[in-house]
Amino acid sequence: AAQLYNEFGEEYFVLPAHSYGLGVVKERLSMPEDVLGICIGKSTYARLGIICNMTPVEPGWRGHLTIELSNSSDSDCRIYANEGICQIIFLQGDKCAEPYGAGKYQDQQAAVTHARV
Repeated sequence: AAQLYNEFGEEYFVLPAHSYGLGVVKERLSMPEDVLGICIGKSTYARLGIICNMTPVEPGWRGHLTIELSNSSDSDCRIYANEGICQIIFLQGDKCAEPYGAGKYQDQQAAVTHARV
């Protein structure tokens, strides 16, 4: 786990240059069976070289989303807690024939979930 720093009441961690890390979103999601979410990074951090991997949030999935972050810049970057680093686009369609159900990432807790390969 990355060390959290606190400066002027703001918590942050440092993502070193040319590195990769995992984070977890604050909000707990519960996707309806007719909605797909696509998690994408926000431009403020992208302009600093921080890339948030595009991640699907499948119909029927629930939990705290683990996000993948990479720092493609030559500088260490601060990532602030409780600040929007990514956003989710919600797409509604027909009810999914095979919703996420009991998949291996169902009901993730508010902590980073590593790959289950």
